[in-house]
Amino acid sequence: MQELPLLYARRALLASLVVMGMGFSVLFPVLAPLGREMGLSEIQITSVIAASSITMFIGSPIWGRISDRWGRKRVMLIGLFGFTIGTVLFNSVLYAGLAGVLSGWALFGALVAARMTHAAMMSATMPSSSAYMADITDPANRTKGMGAAGAANNIGSIMGPAIAGLAVISLLLPLWLMAAVALLNGLFVWRFLPEPPRHAHAQRTPRMKYTDRRILPFVVVGVLMFSGMALVQQTMGFRIQDTLGLSAGETARTFGFTMMLSGAASLVAQAFIVQRLTVSPFTLLRFAMPLLIVAFTIMAVADSRLWLSIAMTVLGFGMGLAGPGFQAGASLAVSPQEQGAVAGVAGSCGPLGFALGPMIGGVLYQVHPSLPYASAAVMYLALFASMHWIGRRVTQHHAGTE
Repeated sequence: MQELPLLYARRALLASLVVMGMGFSVLFPVLAPLGREMGLSEIQITSVIAASSITMFIGSPIWGRISDRWGRKRVMLIGLFGFTIGTVLFNSVLYAGLAGVLSGWALFGALVAARMTHAAMMSATMPSSSAYMADITDPANRTKGMGAAGAANNIGSIMGPAIAGLAVISLLLPLWLMAAVALLNGLFVWRFLPEPPRHAHAQRTPRMKYTDRRILPFVVVGVLMFSGMALVQQTMGFRIQDTLGLSAGETARTFGFTMMLSGAASLVAQAFIVQRLTVSPFTLLRFAMPLLIVAFTIMAVADSRLWLSIAMTVLGFGMGLAGPGFQAGASLAVSPQEQGAVAGVAGSCGPLGFALGPMIGGVLYQVHPSLPYASAAVMYLALFASMHWIGRRVTQHHAGTE
């Protein structure tokens, strides 16, 4: 790509990532109160997300490798239009549950099936997007490029919970609105995003293993990091509702507001801090860990709206530093020909974390409301203590670029 088309492609990709962030974040403030309205337990509610996350964990590496052959744009379009179709399917099942047409285990099974179908298509989006950003950035600017992508995604993660505030009108209104927005985003990518030339006729790429020594340190950190994040996103709705004594609509609005604060803090970290620092990806991860430990500790003991909001803000800032470090580090560890494969593996760490986190969080929350966050704080403390050992195993394919 020449300089002008490169800039054009970058802006089109970032605009699309904003909408993707909206789609991923709009569900979390709504699902907990929705599930309770339909008579589902905390474990059943979190299991719906866990099942879809397992599907994304399996699908992301496959779609990443396919994007090396079919092209980034084509695979992104599959994910975006699949997101629209899957959202309509999932919303229809939710409507049946609220209307009393489905209930109990039949409702739970239908929600799991609909969400897994949704996830199978949606999982094409993020690995192809990450690989696209790797294609249009050189190694020296890879971390900043991933930071810009994360910032765009976090703008969407701020807007998504804002849309979730419409749940006070109807619990399903935010989700139907996002189905329409995702359709428009797919049309935008189809019309305006060019395909990176180097992948127009890419050959089959080998499967990348999670145990590949080049990326294993980032896989370990990524899975644990996203497990903690998922644990919060899937239980904080219960925590807010139970601690503050709110209705379903008020819970969605309040949780949406705290997620907006978290997204804004993450945006600040990625758009201003990461873009101005010239440090290695793993150094960013080391900076982030103490912040995440503090956030989980506050969540474990907080009993007011103010402190829960502060904890979510600190969590967002820490994840804003950790995310680009994780993505860029894995990308820089392998060759340019393996970017689709590594994007798929790295992209599946989040879904694996979102499969483990909600299940663990749902069980622990039923034991005691503070236990999920205290457990996450201990887990991150152990991870931080082992960062030096893990960091010694980090390799970089493009030597001398950091």
